[in-house]
Amino acid sequence: MKSRLSRRRFLLSSGAAFGACLSNGRLSYAKPADIKPFGPASRYMPSIKATFVRRKEEYGMRWPGQVYDGVAALEKYQKEFRQAARDLGIRFDLRGQPIYGLDEAETWVAQASESRPDGLMVILLDRQEHSWPTADLAIDSGIPTVIYSPVGTSFTTNTSPIADRGNLFISCTDDIREPIFGMRMVKAGAKLRETRFVVLQGKERRDTEVPGFGTRLRYVPARDFLDEYEKTPLSAQVKEIAGQYMDGATRVEGASEEDVQNGVKSLLVARNILEREEGDAITMDCLGALGKSSVSLPCIAWSAMLDRGIPAACEADIGACLTHALVQYLFDRPGFQQDPVPETAKNCLIGAHCTCPTRLKGIEEQPEPYHISHHHGSRDAVPVPVWRLGQRMTSADIILRDGSNPQMIVSTGTVVDNVAVPPSGGCVVSIMVELDGVDDYLSYPGFHQIFFYGDYRKELRNYCRLFDIESVLV
Repeated sequence: MKSRLSRRRFLLSSGAAFGACLSNGRLSYAKPADIKPFGPASRYMPSIKATFVRRKEEYGMRWPGQVYDGVAALEKYQKEFRQAARDLGIRFDLRGQPIYGLDEAETWVAQASESRPDGLMVILLDRQEHSWPTADLAIDSGIPTVIYSPVGTSFTTNTSPIADRGNLFISCTDDIREPIFGMRMVKAGAKLRETRFVVLQGKERRDTEVPGFGTRLRYVPARDFLDEYEKTPLSAQVKEIAGQYMDGATRVEGASEEDVQNGVKSLLVARNILEREEGDAITMDCLGALGKSSVSLPCIAWSAMLDRGIPAACEADIGACLTHALVQYLFDRPGFQQDPVPETAKNCLIGAHCTCPTRLKGIEEQPEPYHISHHHGSRDAVPVPVWRLGQRMTSADIILRDGSNPQMIVSTGTVVDNVAVPPSGGCVVSIMVELDGVDDYLSYPGFHQIFFYGDYRKELRNYCRLFDIESVLV
């Protein structure tokens, strides 16, 4: 193994866009501004049409009752939802006055439908008369609809008749964070629809969409990656990023400086392809395209893309592409695409792969400690992050089905071990988790599930309801 590069050498190097920063006692690489999405999703601003609903007269004895200050609530929610829309980057078209009757509701829904927003939001400040019928009209539009019902504006008799309908999220709480997350879900669905994945696979160029999602797929011959790689120099940028990876690692095992540089070179290759093809995200038949060549598999490149908020999926798996993108759009953190391995003695599931992001806590957060190792094929170089023991996590897997609505398989659990490979076999990033309520891992459903930090079972179930996806909660 060649000697590691000195920290001082890279801190003093030029190229400010690729500069390093010291945080929490270890080196953390900066995020180059020019490695970013270039596709339609990066330019798209989602839109929501919103309205309040209530009676014009005083509440009196009927819920929410005279004790409820509807004027103050209106002012409070107007301010909070408008601020949330600004923070989320959503065009929020809020009706100037509450809807005071069913005729107004019919007109509003019809006009909103004509403008084709990404979502509707109905904020109920009343339980009586036209309030829930207005919610029904919005749901009937077929547009993903968020119904917010603060405490005092609904009984279960209001919610139970519509609770299982599709394209709907009902939030009944005084906690404003939940309906704001409903807005985030609308945004995520719109961004997912507008996302263009560059799929490096096969020999033909073609454009298509994923049924049920609208996500764009631009198939590009795998040979294009090789051609771009061969003409990309071992530049100062490549050496800078490679140096930051090596200097930030807790140790380097097997992989040489050259291995790391060759892997990082694929990051700039992928960046150039994204720009040329106007892509927001990328995937590749990596083993099929590069497995028999001397070109490095893009494990570091994909890890770096994920850390920079660019969905990057292995093996041209379209379901994994969608799940990667959804996790990033909903939770602002990258996920780990993995091969599920049962561990029968400990009754756990091991997620094993050779590409894993390091910014597991969030794209804007510091990376987890990592070391650099060879790929399980004893070639190339990959970062191997240490997952925090005891960390709550979620597993998500979008399943595409011909002729049927898609499914999402969701589990939550706890990280219990980072399996050392070697001496164990398999992929060098191997994370052992104990899933809630699962007692037979031999038949755990799905493949290439995305593991990510946080317990988000409820949020993913709600997203599935809003976008008419069948949720399978394991």
